[in-house]
Amino acid sequence: MTDRIQLAHGGGGRMMRELIEREIVPRFGGGADGLPDAATLGEAGGPILFTTDAFVVQPLEFPGGTLGRLAVHGTVNDLAVCGAAPRWLSLALVLEEGLPLDTLRRLLDDARDAAAECAVRVVTGDTKVVPHGQCDGAYAVTAGIGVALGFDLGPDRIRPGDRVLASGTLGDHGMAVMAAREPLGFETGPQSDTAPLHRLVAALVPFGPAIRFMRDPTRGGTAAVLNEIAGQRRVEIVLREEDLPVAPATQAVAEMLGFDVLNSASEGRVILVCAAEAAEPVLDTWRRLPHGGGAAAIGTVASEGGGRVALEMETGGRRLVDVPHGELLPRIC
Repeated sequence: MTDRIQLAHGGGGRMMRELIEREIVPRFGGGADGLPDAATLGEAGGPILFTTDAFVVQPLEFPGGTLGRLAVHGTVNDLAVCGAAPRWLSLALVLEEGLPLDTLRRLLDDARDAAAECAVRVVTGDTKVVPHGQCDGAYAVTAGIGVALGFDLGPDRIRPGDRVLASGTLGDHGMAVMAAREPLGFETGPQSDTAPLHRLVAALVPFGPAIRFMRDPTRGGTAAVLNEIAGQRRVEIVLREEDLPVAPATQAVAEMLGFDVLNSASEGRVILVCAAEAAEPVLDTWRRLPHGGGAAAIGTVASEGGGRVALEMETGGRRLVDVPHGELLPRIC
């Protein structure tokens, strides 16, 4: 077997079988059937949720994560913030001719390790190879199935007086990827926050109807999530600049490149809206868990009829928090 991906690795013949049997099935195929085209799953034990996603991050490896880790976490997190405990994933790969096999192995190892950390199983998948120059290394496409935890979530449940919480520092993933693309000269630059959220979400079950809404602020960042809420529910959401949790390295890169951290993607954070009386107990719960140590209250649902997001500045005054018209940070997740 060669040390680089060739077109023949996706051609359905001996080389493709060798790639799957040597590199993919040993990492994910726990049963006698390996990774079949369709998996027979156990009883879910309750209503199920289904999601799918695609990952095209560039570079494939960045400070704090890789395409493999990002693909697993992204799908687990989409299920989690919709109120599900993730159980099963699929993983399809589109590989570019010439991709070093050692790079593929690192991506697969990270995906395997992330799945084990999340206690989910990769149960089926697919592999394709395209000619050099048509794929930029590798793409990953995932789907996930989870069991509903019993939340009742939605923008329609949000009320004036509710609090807006973040489970940790904002914008780290987007700025880590941008710093990896640009020679900025930082000795200690930002690290991606890619991480699983399902344990943070599961810990919220005892709070029941006090939990109104959850979302992971990926493309478009926190600003996109909150503007979606404000627009759908027709409320004004007010953030306080001094309350925003932002890592110094992330802030430095954002200022150097001219980005607003609120528009930068996070891949291991929850933006949560809850009843005011639940805010401090939720924060206390999160801060005792991995990936929740930096949880903070960042704003309030102020009034009906606004349909906008405002930021109270430390220097005084307010500014509107808007979303960009186009793709601000391409190839970020």
